[in-house]
Amino acid sequence: MCTVLRADGKFRIGQVVRHRVYPFRGVIFDVDPTFSNTEEWWQSIPEDLRPRKEQPYYHLLAENDTSYYVAYVSEQNLLPDETGEPIGHPQVPELFGELHDGFYEVRSRHLH
Repeated sequence: MCTVLRADGKFRIGQVVRHRVYPFRGVIFDVDPTFSNTEEWWQSIPEDLRPRKEQPYYHLLAENDTSYYVAYVSEQNLLPDETGEPIGHPQVPELFGELHDGFYEVRSRHLH
């Protein structure tokens, strides 16, 4: 993983975001400057929804109505979450402090 406090992308570590197409939201805990997952994973995305590889990809502690998980999402498929609601993922307190205006405080001791 390529953990950074600020990326060249639109979003940053600690920001609460939502997916543009699918009903989930999460907090960014890591970012890859370009696609860094497997070809198999990328090919598993329906072709009409498959994002470009040459863009930042974000690692999220994500949640939907039924579960918590880690998601890997292209920048083009993320939007800022404007609900102001916290993320309930059980790992959030391990990596982040308080939530303020859509951003969690980053606990720097957990970053490389």
